[in-house]
Amino acid sequence: MQITDRCFDCLLTRIEYECRIASDNDSVINEIVDVCKKELTKALSEKLPSPEISSRIHRTACEMVGNTDPYKEIKETTNNEAELFLSEIEERLVTFRDCALACVIANTLDYGSKEHKVTDDFVGFFTGEFEKGFSHDDTDEIEKLCRRVVYLCDNCGEIVFDKKFIEHLKNNGSHVTVVVKSRPIINDATIKDALFLEIDKIADNLYENTSGVSELGLNMNLIPEEVEDAINSATLIISKGMANYESLSEYKKTLKLPPVAYLMMVKCEPIADNIQIPKGSRIAYLAR
Repeated sequence: MQITDRCFDCLLTRIEYECRIASDNDSVINEIVDVCKKELTKALSEKLPSPEISSRIHRTACEMVGNTDPYKEIKETTNNEAELFLSEIEERLVTFRDCALACVIANTLDYGSKEHKVTDDFVGFFTGEFEKGFSHDDTDEIEKLCRRVVYLCDNCGEIVFDKKFIEHLKNNGSHVTVVVKSRPIINDATIKDALFLEIDKIADNLYENTSGVSELGLNMNLIPEEVEDAINSATLIISKGMANYESLSEYKKTLKLPPVAYLMMVKCEPIADNIQIPKGSRIAYLAR
């Protein structure tokens, strides 16, 4: 999926938000937003997957504000809260569909989308959403493809529920390669988060999405060789969240990729229009 002018306001609002975490200097923040707006306008003509442009804008903002990880404390708090949440609802997670749905509901623990608000009562919210189930449910077909899985993680907090799902996959015979962010970018889970949660002790492989670049989604021009090899030998990619969807939905037009299972909450209208599923939907969507 390529970026559109409808993405401008959301992205620039997120830029201002992360700058205000790191600084209370209005003139500095306004300058950063102005620079990012100009850079974003120039980038529209480049016809790149949306996360590649968004990543560039976020890197510019973090460099200018002098903080490479403004979400650090928010991410730590979100992970801690998610572990408490999981302990309260874990006994409900028995089947493949249960674990997948829990991960999608946990995708709401996201401070990176303007059109989405994080709930103050996650356990209550989870209970209601879990009872509703998926809005679009391809889990029966997805489960059949889980012999060799590349699992693309998304946000902090959510990664705690990813760990539970990965455990389920491993316990049922899947070979699982997990891919997380190499360096901090917004509230996405990094290699440090994955190691702290000991995902390396569960998955067959734990890899970074780049060789040291802060990058949203999956940039096929920046992935390390081991990630490329894992994708080429996979029977399924499990793609968590909207940025991974934006990346892979664009690459699947031109590259030979294995089937992709998109697990996410549809949090904004541009994504909803692109995938043709209403905003607010909980989806397990298989793209062959």
